[in-house]
Amino acid sequence: MSRFRELLAGERILVMPGAFDALSARLIERAGFQAYFIGGFALVGARYALPDIGLAGLGEIAAGVADVMRGSALPVMVDADNGYGDVKNVVHTVNTYERLGVSAFFMEDQVSPKRCGHMARRAVIPSEAMEAKLRAAAGGRLNPDTFIIARTDARTVLGMDEALRRGERYLKAGADGLFIESPLSVEELRLIGRSFDCPQLASMLEGGRTPILSPDELAEMGFRMAIYGISLLMRSVKVMQAALDDLKTGRMALVGSGVGFQEYQEIVGLPGWSEIENRYAGPAAGE
Repeated sequence: MSRFRELLAGERILVMPGAFDALSARLIERAGFQAYFIGGFALVGARYALPDIGLAGLGEIAAGVADVMRGSALPVMVDADNGYGDVKNVVHTVNTYERLGVSAFFMEDQVSPKRCGHMARRAVIPSEAMEAKLRAAAGGRLNPDTFIIARTDARTVLGMDEALRRGERYLKAGADGLFIESPLSVEELRLIGRSFDCPQLASMLEGGRTPILSPDELAEMGFRMAIYGISLLMRSVKVMQAALDDLKTGRMALVGSGVGFQEYQEIVGLPGWSEIENRYAGPAAGE
């Protein structure tokens, strides 16, 4: 059994903060989390300064995922969007991420070009088309332990009843878990949590349509996975804006308020590289 599946089988809900670069992935691991998430919203925003409206393709996003994964050896879940095409594209997408070492992914039933699940103007494909994609993903994965989560955006577009119906069909098509995107209330979250006997994912996206709950609250409702996909990104942007304003105005009030120079060097692994230098090249002059 893969480490990701072992974590899902544990007693506690699996909480996955969202990483948008290698440094944030490293910090997630250092904070003691057991897995993390790489989402399109944060990745294309941080890497390309683009909105999550389908402007970046598999190659661009996979390159970003590979870079993020350099920062941590933890199991990672990736947002595979809508598979970037038909069933053959889905298999190619799944295999691309598997070869990078991705443990789990979710794929949605949006039409192309897809949009962030908390934006307007979304549309979904027929459930039969999504079921074919899921059968292709399950049958075409290289590793049987790769965990496939079916995401449906039907709640906002067609209503909760259709979202629940699609969830049932997607499980029968081969999904290992479910993600019903953007429920609008705590009551809807409770309904989703008790509707399926499978690992379910809740997405806590700050500023989005869904109420933000704690991991314990989500676990009580029946969810086994929780992603806080943009929390680090949004806070980082806010801090950078404040620091730039501090410099531009000349106040310099924030000098020294960041992480210490030595602590940062430790975070990025300088001690380990220094050990290699000392072992093979000898101590530098003055040391």
